[in-house]
Amino acid sequence: MTDMALPMASRSPLRRFIGAYGQELVVLLAIAVLFVGVGLYNPRFLSNTNINSIFAGNAYIAVAAIGMSMVIISGHIDVSVGSLIGVIATIAGTLAVNHYPIWLCWLIPILFAMAVNAGVGALVAYTKIPSIVVTLGMLSILKGGLISATAGAWISDLPPGFMIAQMRLFNLPSAVWFMVILTILAAIFMRYTAFGRAIYAVGGNPEAARAAGLNPERTVVGVFTLHGFFAGIAGILYATQLQVIQSTVPPNLELTIITASVIGGVSILGGTGTVIGSTLAAILFAAINSSLVFLNVSAYWLRSVLGLMILATVLADMARRRRST
Repeated sequence: MTDMALPMASRSPLRRFIGAYGQELVVLLAIAVLFVGVGLYNPRFLSNTNINSIFAGNAYIAVAAIGMSMVIISGHIDVSVGSLIGVIATIAGTLAVNHYPIWLCWLIPILFAMAVNAGVGALVAYTKIPSIVVTLGMLSILKGGLISATAGAWISDLPPGFMIAQMRLFNLPSAVWFMVILTILAAIFMRYTAFGRAIYAVGGNPEAARAAGLNPERTVVGVFTLHGFFAGIAGILYATQLQVIQSTVPPNLELTIITASVIGGVSILGGTGTVIGSTLAAILFAAINSSLVFLNVSAYWLRSVLGLMILATVLADMARRRRST
């Protein structure tokens, strides 16, 4: 009798754990192997400066991937998140150089992101327009509006108190604390709250969820709004990691965030996955990108590697679904 034929309750705790977090364990193992292998080849890879760059410099991607994972688990996708983060960073920096209170410079962009994504969620939920179509439209609106309004200008002379990503707590960058704490809280939220379980239910089978008394439309609006919250925090971290902000959309950022969610174990078909996996995958991408430099390999190979990882992950997910049915 195979493992798939065994009832879940009859499996050992170890097998249940591996079954639930198999993809996350694979990503974690890949991170460990990469750090050890590249570190042995070039010890400078394990320097404090490079480790800090891998974790703190890419924490905003991991935070954005938390919200993206929730959206994909609900059965949808958002390809406008990169443009939204660029707009949020510009709004925050503009408020800061115009001497608004620091807390408003952080709060207003987050509320803006939540409002934008709540509108996107409402369009997706109540008009039944596919989320990829709605978010493609939002991508063009945000990206075009940002360039038209700012012409890609640089924002400088940012006040020191605004630079939250550069602050440190217990000698660790605050961006790392945001990444770790938000991942833990989001994982608890998704596993143990009614709304978190509703996201899984709606993503797995919306009609079955409706028959069970859930409101799929309200859940979709809620999950997009939550996604906006995490995108807002990611935008603040992105805006404050350097001394200047360029008023443009970071290139390929939405692809990196979506890829982190998928390779972290979130099924592109919805209904399964964890936010822990997406955070680990974001760290893995940053480590791969850094390792290419220390191995004297062109950074352009990163996109090829990510593409292969996406295909392998989606094929593995499809195979798991076939076995389970």
